[in-house]
This record gives sequence, C-alpha cells and structure tokens, in this order.
Amino acid sequence: MKLQLLTILFICFITPSIHLQAQKLKPNFDKKEYIELLKIAQKTAIDISKWGNYKTVGDPERFVLAYRSPSIGLENKWDLWISKDSVATISIRGTTADAKSWLANFYAAMVPAKGTLELEKSFIFDYTLSEHPQAAVHVGWLVATAYLSRDILPKIDSCYKSGIKDFILTGHSQGGGITYLLSSYLSNLKKEHKLPQDIRFKTYCSAAPKPGNLYYAYTYEYEAREGWAFNVVNTADWVPETPFSIQTIYDYNRINIFGSVRSLIKKQPFPSNLVLHHIYNKLNNPGIRAQRNYEEYLGRVVVKSIKKHLPEFKEPVYYKSNNYVRTGNTIVLFANESYFKVFPDDSPNIWQHHFVEPYILLAEEQL
Repeated sequence: MKLQLLTILFICFITPSIHLQAQKLKPNFDKKEYIELLKIAQKTAIDISKWGNYKTVGDPERFVLAYRSPSIGLENKWDLWISKDSVATISIRGTTADAKSWLANFYAAMVPAKGTLELEKSFIFDYTLSEHPQAAVHVGWLVATAYLSRDILPKIDSCYKSGIKDFILTGHSQGGGITYLLSSYLSNLKKEHKLPQDIRFKTYCSAAPKPGNLYYAYTYEYEAREGWAFNVVNTADWVPETPFSIQTIYDYNRINIFGSVRSLIKKQPFPSNLVLHHIYNKLNNPGIRAQRNYEEYLGRVVVKSIKKHLPEFKEPVYYKSNNYVRTGNTIVLFANESYFKVFPDDSPNIWQHHFVEPYILLAEEQL
C-alpha cells in the first residue's frame, strides 16, 4: 500500500507540468489504446488464472499501477493506472471464482435507470443513468457500481487536483457490464456539476454482457455518439450474449400497434374474433409468463443470497422487463477460420473465447 501511494504521488506531482496542461484523450476507437487496456484488464483480473490455463499477454507499456482497491460490494475490485502523459485508467475487475462475485451476475432482474438503492443504513445510493422513463438496467451490476463508485470518486478528485483531467473507464467481462453503468453514472454527475466540467471520460467495455434494456441503450448510444465509448465483442464469445433477453408488448414505445390489437380483434365477426383472440394469447402470454419467472427467480429469490453478504440491503422495486440488448458503439472481432485453428470451438474450457488473449489476437489481426 505504501508503494502504491508513493507511485501515485510520483506520477501525479512529479510528472513534468507540460503533460498536465493538455488533454491527451482523443475520440474514436484506438487499436493501440484498446490493446493496452486489455493488458491492464488481465492484471486487474489476475484471479481468473484459477479457472484454467491461459497465457499472460505482457505488461502495459504506457500505464503504471497506482492503486488497487480492496474487495468491496459483491467481491468487486478496481485498479487505477496512470500514464506519464497524465491519463488515468479506471479498470473494473470481472467475475472471479468466488460465489459472491457470481451473485452479482445472477441478480439479473431489472431496476429503473434512475432511482435510489439502500445498500446499508448509512449508504443510500442516488443514481441517474438515463432520464428516459422506460430505461432499466441490471440490478446486480448496479449494486457493484454503487460500492465501486464510493471508492472511485475520491481517487478521481485526487487525480484532478493533481492536474489529471483525462480518464479511461474500462472493464473486461463482468467488469465491462459494470463499466457501462459507471460511465453513465459519472457522465450524469458531470451534467449535475458534481464533477468538474473539464474532466473527460472515454469508455472501452470489452467482452461485456448486456447491461440494460433498449431505452438505456438508446441513452448510452446517444451520449456516446461523438466517439467516446465503445463495446468490443469476439463473435465466438458467449458472455456478450448474456443475460437472457425476453421482449414483450410492454417493452415497446408507448404508442404502438399492439396497444390496439385487442380492440381490433373484438371488431372482427364471430367466430373469427374468437380464433384471433386465442392465437394472440398463445403468442403473447408465454413471453409475459417468462418475464415474470425471470423477475421472480433472478430477483426475489437471488436477493435472499445477496442479503447474506449485504445484510442491510433493501430489496428494490423491479422494473417489469428482461429485454436486455447489446449496447454501445460495437467493435466486432470476427472469429474466422484462422482464429478457430488457434482457439478451437471444441475446447472443454467454456472461457476459451472469453479471455484477454483471443481478444488481443483478433484485435491485432483485424483492427
């Protein structure tokens, strides 16, 4: 800890002032920047080495580790890495082998993207990730975001006071899912003037699962439209395909054709109206039942295990949706024939396509 403190003091205060005058981050996807972040991600997620054999991808060339958080929330951690040209990287760790870490994934009911979580009697988390009234996000990763942000915000403040104004937000796997929400949270703090207006955030979510519903994605993608946020996906990786998605008629915009279907059916002559009503229910009801089941088991059942680790956590009111969608400006790494020669699809290791190494291979070849 003393060594880390000395490192951050050295980087923040002794780095020549010329580097502290200008912002170094630029919009748009940067291949070298992303590969550097993958190397950081592997260092942040070192616990993953317990899950099977994989090769290390080397050390970051541009950044130096300045701080590593303790385990907080649902077995969450983050790193602060700082470059000589005064760019700070906040790297969120992904899922570990610890059961508590997996609970954050399985607690997959949705909550509104604007609201309040009561995590502890002394920790009330007010958040705004989207102003859209229909936007909703993954509650488990929101809990993780809350705990991480409590540790991250003081470090952002310290870096800013030392002259650092450029921050990269990144995470691989679960870390990417959390990074979406953290990015939205910090962006809103800036809008509310709770963060300095000249701070700049650039986001790279890597191998990330789906963080929320379509209306959250609309907000996120609109705010990232000038090239400041990216989602990188290996097409052979199953993790970005999670969580399960269920779309019902209630996931559409307020004005839609489905709102008048029943009235249109009633106007049909007998017995056509009965046949159409039966067909409509057969198509509509299974999706609604499935959504209720997912909310029950991935919300009200899983929260019982959550409370064993966070005993003061107050269960929130869930948003009645499981319409998870892929989010962000997506950079596709296409798993082709040459890729499968290196990483065959018949491997018994379910993480074969998910670790950092296959992402670096495809990024170097295709980007």
